[in-house]
Amino acid sequence: MFNKIVIFGVGLIGGSVALALKKLANPPQIIGVGRSEQSLQEALSLGLIDQAVTDIASALENADLVLIAAPVAQTPAILRTIRPHLAAQTVITDAGSTKSDVMVYAQAELGDQFNQFVGGHPIAGAEKSGPGAAMADLYIGKNVILTPAETTSPQALQKVAALWQQCGAIVSNMRAQEHDSVFAAVSHLPHLLAFALVEDLAKRDNAELLFKFAASGFRDFTRIAGSHPEMWRDIALANKQALLHELNMYQQAVTEMKTLLENNDDEGLFNLFEHASLARNAWAKSKIQS
Repeated sequence: MFNKIVIFGVGLIGGSVALALKKLANPPQIIGVGRSEQSLQEALSLGLIDQAVTDIASALENADLVLIAAPVAQTPAILRTIRPHLAAQTVITDAGSTKSDVMVYAQAELGDQFNQFVGGHPIAGAEKSGPGAAMADLYIGKNVILTPAETTSPQALQKVAALWQQCGAIVSNMRAQEHDSVFAAVSHLPHLLAFALVEDLAKRDNAELLFKFAASGFRDFTRIAGSHPEMWRDIALANKQALLHELNMYQQAVTEMKTLLENNDDEGLFNLFEHASLARNAWAKSKIQS
């Protein structure tokens, strides 16, 4: 289906797509484009890409698909750069964690080629970044959300779905606004909470002592605080309104728990913990079964 794919950003996300496609019987030619020459050369040496190209016109010549796997804030500039060099049949997609803003960027920058753009979000990742973090099996059995607009070409949507399916992913479609609301709650909020807890402890005078005795509970809760700072800054700002809503909801939950604790309400605390525990275990069980 694809002869040539151009990937902007060949770190964990883009690099893992490249590695997965390399395992196909007839893999496409994969061109890497990025801000850092060092990262591009690393991707080249690791076999993620076939070529590292700095000239955009050359990179996009005869390209079937462009994947933007760079931090979300870079998306408008990338779209603006590639627009003059896109062929009529070239499909464009992204892998950003927010979608309403990306769809607005794409419509503004791509003009009459907006119908060839398909917003995308792979629900997979790790706290590590860069080409060395890429994994060929990262997307196997993982969800990928696509957010087509009403004007999106059915053929473009089909091609982007096929791209992720070739990586082993399970593809679903969703409205961009609904996507951002859902992931503010289940992805973006947990990352902010993890960052906040680690930052709180790191600023304390006895931080060294606290980290010395932090164990598995702290490790599990804060693992995602090791994630890419630039990417999560961009996500937080891009999904600001939905995230502020979720932070307010969480603050209410913390206030309720604080009140139970202040009142020595053992029954209330038990009921809260039990309800949360049952919900979490049911979710974990469903993930195993699926």
